[in-house]
Amino acid sequence: MQKPVVLSIAGSDNSAGAGAQADLKSITAQGGYALTAITCVVAEVPGQVSAVQAVKPGIVREQIRLSFEAFPVAAVKTGMLYSQAIIRGVAAELKTHSKKIWLVVDPVMVASSGDPLLRPGAMRSYFSELFPLADVITPNLDELSILAGKKITTLAQMQMAGERLSDQFGAAFLLKGGHLRGPRAVDLLVENGRVHRFEAPFIRGVETHGTGCTYASALAAQLALGKPLPEAVAAAKHYLTSAIRRHLRWKSTHALDHFPGRALA
Repeated sequence: MQKPVVLSIAGSDNSAGAGAQADLKSITAQGGYALTAITCVVAEVPGQVSAVQAVKPGIVREQIRLSFEAFPVAAVKTGMLYSQAIIRGVAAELKTHSKKIWLVVDPVMVASSGDPLLRPGAMRSYFSELFPLADVITPNLDELSILAGKKITTLAQMQMAGERLSDQFGAAFLLKGGHLRGPRAVDLLVENGRVHRFEAPFIRGVETHGTGCTYASALAAQLALGKPLPEAVAAAKHYLTSAIRRHLRWKSTHALDHFPGRALA
């Protein structure tokens, strides 16, 4: 049986906890076959980004083109796109493919460390070029505040902002509420005027490096497997919660366990 193919268009994280490396592990854990188109090389570890080198937009486009030419891509997940030129190039390349695929857009703007991951002016290209192509957009609370143009601090505000943005762009919005830091991590899926609620225990004392990448890529893989959107979100959230609960820790750093169902040797 062929595995469904999922293309991650994202930055490279040398710590392998976020970015394309996290996507590779997350998609594989769902039973998909992961491809990558690298947008940036990022020197980072949990809590610190020290350097970013963008890939030329033409090279990003060529990676996407070859992926579609050689593989039956069923879903695409975008992560760190960094610049206006890369966002425009990605959108232009995706528009050339007439076959319907799922497009999950994780609008990566700021690292968990607080370091900016999106250049000034690039937000306009998200709005005009990429969001109109998306099936699902997955902002965390800070990203939602930027997209909404005001600070979001409650679930009610999350829902109102998500409903407005979903109407504006004609896409579903998966609103991640983990940064509310309540006893439950509550996410809202706004889809075609309906709101679905997903909850899991909020796990304290664990750093969140790579959780957004992991969640969005798991969602893309679940959609590629044929799950309806609400079921795909539920499966992806369950996987993320397990990866956080089974996190790995060394003396000076930490990481999610992207294969939480696998027993240690």
